Amino acid sequence: MSDNKEMTFWEHLDAFRAVLFRMGATILVAAVAIFIAMPRIFDSVILAPCHGSFPLYTAFDRLAALGGDTAATSADFHVSLINTQLASQFFIHLSLSCQLAVIVTFPLLVYILWCFVAPALYPRERRNAGAAFVAGNALFFLGMAVAYWLIFPLTLRFLAGYQLSADIPNTITLDSYIDNFMSMLLIMGITFEIPVLTWALGRIGLLDRSFFSRFRRHAIVALVIAAAVITPTSDPFTLLAVFLPLYLLWELSGYLLPRRSPSPLPST
Repeated sequence: MSDNKEMTFWEHLDAFRAVLFRMGATILVAAVAIFIAMPRIFDSVILAPCHGSFPLYTAFDRLAALGGDTAATSADFHVSLINTQLASQFFIHLSLSCQLAVIVTFPLLVYILWCFVAPALYPRERRNAGAAFVAGNALFFLGMAVAYWLIFPLTLRFLAGYQLSADIPNTITLDSYIDNFMSMLLIMGITFEIPVLTWALGRIGLLDRSFFSRFRRHAIVALVIAAAVITPTSDPFTLLAVFLPLYLLWELSGYLLPRRSPSPLPST
């Protein structure tokens, strides 16, 4: 900490430039590796929800069979994508490699930045920031996992078969699929950061646990509506499968807060 105080502005600027260079080099190396592996990633991961063998679909078939509905099967489910632009496949290959590189290396990028900032913080601030860093990364990737394994497949399965008219067949483009796929994963990853945000607001006294208790009924209604929007289907099981993670986030956010906001510091 004392070393940082002795550094001049230009020395700090040079150190920060070195940090940015390391972060850029990390992303570049990861992007090149992902670009090389992208065909396999695309077939086995990104396009997996397009096939009836996806684990969520087969799990639903088993549940339906336990309920006596032996006719329900996902074996015939398949979504075919088309490409309508000459350069789309190349640019999607390139952009996905960069996006996935940032996502995969994000904890390392934050750590590199943390090493630059940490010497200027007090020990208590470093502990709190470290806990927020670990929890934030875990929740972000958990949110993306929920989106990939649950919410996106349910949405795809419903919308791919939805027709306003029998005379209008669904022809899904590659660009549309990738846009929805990445948007949903990122939205759910960010949504799962809510507990970290509420914890931070609780630490500065803007929120307490009573807020979540007081508005629990309102939250349940809002979350049911949000789940219905995410998966617009009449199947109550599907609605419940989307609602439960969102509701658990709400309860976890409230649990992390103190029962009462700390009293404001007296003015001097």
